[in-house]
Amino acid sequence: MDAGWADPRLRALEQLLALPAAELRPTLDTAGQLISELLRAEKVDVFLIEHSTQTLVAVGTSQTPLAHLQKSLGLDRMPLANGGRAVQVYETETPFISGRLEEDPDELPGIKHRLGVRSSLMVPLPIGMETRGVLAVSSPRNDFFTEHDLSFLQAVARWVGMVAHRVELGQELTKLAVKQARRKAAEELITVLAHDMANHLLPLQARIQLIQRRAARNNAQEDVRDAAGAAASLRSLTRLINDLLDVGRLDQGLFSLRPQPVDLSGLVRELATTASTAEHPVRFEGPEELVTVADPDRVRQVLENLVANALKHSPQGRSVDLALRTQPRPEGPWVQVSVSDQGPGIPAELVPTLFERFTRAPGSTGLGLGLYLARRLAEAHGGTLEVAATSQAGTRFELSLPLVAG
Repeated sequence: MDAGWADPRLRALEQLLALPAAELRPTLDTAGQLISELLRAEKVDVFLIEHSTQTLVAVGTSQTPLAHLQKSLGLDRMPLANGGRAVQVYETETPFISGRLEEDPDELPGIKHRLGVRSSLMVPLPIGMETRGVLAVSSPRNDFFTEHDLSFLQAVARWVGMVAHRVELGQELTKLAVKQARRKAAEELITVLAHDMANHLLPLQARIQLIQRRAARNNAQEDVRDAAGAAASLRSLTRLINDLLDVGRLDQGLFSLRPQPVDLSGLVRELATTASTAEHPVRFEGPEELVTVADPDRVRQVLENLVANALKHSPQGRSVDLALRTQPRPEGPWVQVSVSDQGPGIPAELVPTLFERFTRAPGSTGLGLGLYLARRLAEAHGGTLEVAATSQAGTRFELSLPLVAG
């Protein structure tokens, strides 16, 4: 190829960068066609690795007869296990050039004999920060390409990689935008439903209380038990609706705390006593008194959520331990409340998303709002809520709050 091709090559590179960041396959097909016309090649392939099958797949190809023949023969997919020059270039990240491919013992017979490729250029294809495939140019004529063509193709591969990366980023951003829009719509719908449902709770609670009193007055024990069950279910529903409303208030910036002096030791000790049962004792360890400024109802809400989760995942007869201690920090003293269970631990793949809304552990019920809301409440106090440890021996959550003098 002579120097007269310099301007067409520059224009082709400009065309490559001007390709729209739409779908990957048509974009790479267009790139393959541009390169084919530029190098007068009978076939250009943009191979990308398909990790699930460990196969190089011609995601983009030139619109040429040789490319159509390749696809009809199934040679647009090259398993790494089968070897061949394209696989070698991908695995070694070393460019390849040949003008006598029919004499090459390392090339696949299908490429040499069924496709009749004689001259070949192949270079690694970088996308992002890694080699993700191979850019291959072929001709059925011997000694058709030059070392200059190979150098140019290496430059083109970087540009094609940039185009592919841009397309992938665009697709990811589109998916993320759609996901966020759907999630926002769902959250708004849930908040509206929670408001509507909350309007029915008070009259329903009043009805159940009337039934309880009537059943007690008539000594109707079965009705007493049924009414008590209905009241317990209503309390669970009320907590769920309140969680949904709290999430909505947090998102809308309407949430506010009511800080006041509170004895955390007394609060945590009372919670341990209330939650403790014969099957699951809840133990408390901490100072006799520790006063700070916080919203006692919201701190109790956080701890009740953590204790309820710990009890749910603890084997029968094993205790849940609450520990309260102070922590000196450079910015001043903090107080830490830890909640430890002896359950099976949290699956490692779940830990990174544990505090996201609607995240639930396997086998759990509910909407998966408890830990999300608990962390947001901790953050509203200027504190933190973290999983300090989790293993087959149990899990420990730590709530840390600034120690504020009353």
